[in-house]
Amino acid sequence: MNGNERTAETPSMPVRLSMLWVFIMFNMVFADILSFMYPGFLSEVMAGHAGEVQITPGFLLVAAVLTEVPIAMIVLSRVLKHRANRWANIVAGIVTIAYVAGGSSTSPHGIFFTVVQVSCALLIIGSAWKWREPDAAAISAMGVGTEG
Repeated sequence: MNGNERTAETPSMPVRLSMLWVFIMFNMVFADILSFMYPGFLSEVMAGHAGEVQITPGFLLVAAVLTEVPIAMIVLSRVLKHRANRWANIVAGIVTIAYVAGGSSTSPHGIFFTVVQVSCALLIIGSAWKWREPDAAAISAMGVGTEG
């Protein structure tokens, strides 16, 4: 079997990327849930602050937009055409790393979840970067159109 063949156990790249975005989202949600259990955090949020940041409608809108990036990538990874899919995953991975690393807790659980999410986003970026268009890869592997 050559490198271009897939078996029933090997998901396609769009499925793999979508699955990795689901993994990131679960980690984001559980990092936030555990943060609410951290002593003093919930009372701080209820008072309108998240660390040094004041929680305003604008802050929440920016957070919602940045959180929507990995949520949207779950679907977009499956429906976008190859070229747009590659670049969307690369850009979304970079945006997600900046968002996660810039806004995560410095508590032990926050650092752990940040490392997991950034590692997964780097895997997404690397996979998307190396992902070649299936038809071009198949043609190249068969030697069609090459001069000997």
